[in-house]
Amino acid sequence: MIELKVVTPRGVYTDLDCQSVHLKSSEGEFTILSHHMPIITDVVPCRLVVKTDGGDTLEYAMSTGFMQFADDKMLILADAIEGKGEIDLERAQAAYKRARERLEKKDSHTNMKRAELSLQRAINRIHVGS
Repeated sequence: MIELKVVTPRGVYTDLDCQSVHLKSSEGEFTILSHHMPIITDVVPCRLVVKTDGGDTLEYAMSTGFMQFADDKMLILADAIEGKGEIDLERAQAAYKRARERLEKKDSHTNMKRAELSLQRAINRIHVGS
């Protein structure tokens, strides 16, 4: 069993026991199970999938952050996270549209890296929320 705690700038988002956690880092996607070797990695915008101790599957749209796992305890520090049922699809689609417009504009005042990250987050939220 894994003790999972997700913390955002607003405080503890969730604290629960689970069987597995699936997420994505800059190195690729992976699933952590009990007794996994210790690991610290970045987290990129992704679908966070948690299999609970009761066998339920919980899905979240996660922004960037960091994950630490050791001794069957996982700590995820996330910039933002939303449960599947919390996602406002209209808002996510509007964010997607704004990000696409910024990227297509390509003027010298547009922070392209920031626009690309906004687009990734919007796509992830739409994907998880649908």
